[in-house]
Amino acid sequence: MNSVLDNLILYFIPVFVLSIAAELLWAARRRQEIYETRDTFACLGMGIGNLVTTVPMKLFWIWLYTLVYQFRIFDLPVDQLWSWALLLVADDFTYYWFHRAHHRVRLLWCTHSNHHSSERFNFAVALRQPWTESFSAYWFWLPLPLIGFHPLAVIAMQSISLIYQFFVHTEVVRSLGPLEAVLNTPAHHRVHHGNNPRYLDKNYGGMLIVWDRLFGTFEPEIERVRYGLVHNVDTFNPARIAFHEFAAMLRDLRLAKSWRAVWIAVAREPGASAAR
Repeated sequence: MNSVLDNLILYFIPVFVLSIAAELLWAARRRQEIYETRDTFACLGMGIGNLVTTVPMKLFWIWLYTLVYQFRIFDLPVDQLWSWALLLVADDFTYYWFHRAHHRVRLLWCTHSNHHSSERFNFAVALRQPWTESFSAYWFWLPLPLIGFHPLAVIAMQSISLIYQFFVHTEVVRSLGPLEAVLNTPAHHRVHHGNNPRYLDKNYGGMLIVWDRLFGTFEPEIERVRYGLVHNVDTFNPARIAFHEFAAMLRDLRLAKSWRAVWIAVAREPGASAAR
């Protein structure tokens, strides 16, 4: 079981590759330029860098989750469907707040902005993952093993969520009908990747869209989406993509003339400081 859970995403790599190939074929037949070669290689470079940093860090998080699990409040079984259904809801609720925080806190945005830096939207963009998020993200899931979810089950559900979210990074699927009311879909996630003013900081959900509807961050896809950051990085260099917002934050810190300015540069929403 341990080996299967640890390698869940790795098992899906062939599926990801085939999906990208199918999307490329679909776009070619319709003469739509949804892929750009340099951008795609930048996405792949970001994905490889993410694996390099995440795999060793995951060992630390499994250790920490296991430590916290010793003080669990409940004993939730790992062999019951209802327990996994409950974990899915708990995981997605956690993901919503992790995702929202990584958009609204500048230091966290430094890491997450990498994923939004492409001006395209396709399956390859799903692989455009940050190199530093394994240091900032997993803290949000610490309450789950404390509640009583097994650490490996928590890690597995995180992987399941990421696998699901790969498939919402596409323009091929326009609508999923009634499922749009409950699930995070390509239409909802296109909005999330838009830099249109009405689309900024909307639709944070992972697998479900219900949290956005409950907490006032939902926005339907109405106008055509412009993808990318408010101020695009204009580079295909994975290292520059990974650290461009950290560099911008450090520039703001060097210019800070008070502790209030330091606080704004690090902890306020990205738009509160000079750079984004």
